[in-house]
Amino acid sequence: MSEGRNLRLWESEILSAVPAAKKDQEGAIEKSAAKKKVKELKVLDSKTSQNLCIFLGSFRMPYEEIKNVILEVNEKLLAESMVQNLIKLLPEQEQLNFLAEMKDEYDDLAESEQFGVVMSSVKRLKPRLTAILFKLQFEELMNNIKPDVVSVTAACEEVRKSQNFGQLLQIILLTGNFMNAGSRNAKAFGFSISYLCKLRDTKSADQKMTLLHFLADVCQEQYPEVMHFTDELLHVEKASRVSAETLQKSIDQMGRQISALEKDIETFPPPQSDKDQFVEKIFVSVAREQYEKVDLMHKSMEKEYEELGKYFVFDPRKMSVEEFFGDLKNFCGMFQQAVKENQKRREAEEKIRRAKLAREKAEKEKEEKAKRSQVLDINAEGDETGIMDGLLEALQSGAAFRRKRGPRQAANRRAGNAVTAILGKELTQESTPPKKTKMQKEGKKEEEKKEEKKKEDEEAKAESLEALLEATLPATS
Repeated sequence: MSEGRNLRLWESEILSAVPAAKKDQEGAIEKSAAKKKVKELKVLDSKTSQNLCIFLGSFRMPYEEIKNVILEVNEKLLAESMVQNLIKLLPEQEQLNFLAEMKDEYDDLAESEQFGVVMSSVKRLKPRLTAILFKLQFEELMNNIKPDVVSVTAACEEVRKSQNFGQLLQIILLTGNFMNAGSRNAKAFGFSISYLCKLRDTKSADQKMTLLHFLADVCQEQYPEVMHFTDELLHVEKASRVSAETLQKSIDQMGRQISALEKDIETFPPPQSDKDQFVEKIFVSVAREQYEKVDLMHKSMEKEYEELGKYFVFDPRKMSVEEFFGDLKNFCGMFQQAVKENQKRREAEEKIRRAKLAREKAEKEKEEKAKRSQVLDINAEGDETGIMDGLLEALQSGAAFRRKRGPRQAANRRAGNAVTAILGKELTQESTPPKKTKMQKEGKKEEEKKEEKKKEDEEAKAESLEALLEATLPATS
C-alpha cells in the first residue's frame, strides 16, 4: 500500500511541474523576442548591416580599438585588406551623421549600427581611410613601376649598342637581297623588325630546313661571334612584358592621388585627440619626392624608345614597347631553337655517314674474304682445272716470263752451261775427223753457238714454268 501511494504522489508532482517548465520556456522566448525587437535596425538596411556584421565577426576587435588604430595610422594593425573592406562596407556619410545623433540609444541599437556610432566620431573618415590605403599600397606601386621603367630603358640601350645584333641584321639584309635579286624587292636598304619572326616561314625545297636554320649555320661557321648576340640583350625579355599604356596610367593615377592628398592635408581639421596622428604620418612630402623621381625616369624611358624608333626607322606611336620587344624576344628564342635543331641535324647526318662507311667497309672486307677463299679453292689439292686456269692466266698476262732469277739460280745456270760446253767440245773432237779445213771449223763453232743458245732459251722457259708452279702450288713441308 505504501509503495502505491508513493507512486501516485510522484506522478502528481511530475504533472504539476510540467506546466511550470512550459511557462518558464515561454517566458524565455518572450524575452528573446523582446530583445530582438529592441535590436531592430533603425538607420541601416539589412544588407549593409549583414555585411558589416560578417566583417566585424572576422576581425574580432573592439570598436573603440578599431577607431584608435585608424586615428593613430597604426600600420602594424592596419592591414591593406582591412582598410579596403572598411571603405567598401562603411555606411554613407549621411547615415553616419544620423547614427552619431543616436549615441544616447547605443545599447538599443544593433551591432552594425553601434559600430557606425563609434566610427561617426572620426572626422573625415572616408578621405582618411583612402589616404591610409594609398600609404599602405604606395611601396608596392613603386616596386611595380620602377622595374618596368628600368627594364625598358636598359633594353633600348642594349639593342642600339649591340654590335653582334647589328651584324646579324646586316647578314639577314644581305641574304634577303640575294634571294630577291631581279625582283622588285631587290637592293632593299632595310626591313621591319617584325620580319625577323617570319624567317622561319621560308623553307627549302625539301621542307627540311628554313631560312632561319640557314642563317644560324652561316653565323656559326663564318661569324661565330654573332652567336652571342642574345647575351647582349639581357633586358629584352622583361621589357617585352611591359605595357607602356598600363605604365602610363599607373604613373598618372599616382600623381592624381598625391595631388588629392596634398589638398586634403591643407584643409584637414586639427587633431581631434592625442591619438590623432594622421597629418604627421601621412608622408605627403616623401610620396611627392618619390613620384617625381619615377616620373622623370619614365620620361627618360620614353625618350630612349623614341631614339630607338629613329635608329631602326619605325614609328614609336604605331609600334608599342610591348610589340617591339615582344617580336625581338620571340626572334631570340627562335634563333636559339634553330641552333639546337641544326646541331641535332648534324649529329644525325654524322650518324648516317658513319653507318654508311661501316657498311662499305664491311662489304669491302666481305669481297676480299671471297677473293681469298677463291684463291684457296684454286690451290686446293687435286683441283687440276684450277691449276691450269691459273697457269693460262699467268701465261696470257706475261707474268710467267717476268720472274727474276735469284743469285743461286744464275750460278747453277752458268755452271751447267760450262759443263755442257766442255762435254760438247770433247764429243766434237772425238767425232770430228782429224783433218778439217779452217772454214769447216768456223762453221762448226757457229752451229755449236746456235745449239747453246737454243738450250739456254729452253732452260729459261723451264725455269719460268717452275717459278709459276712454285707461286701457284702450296709449299710442301
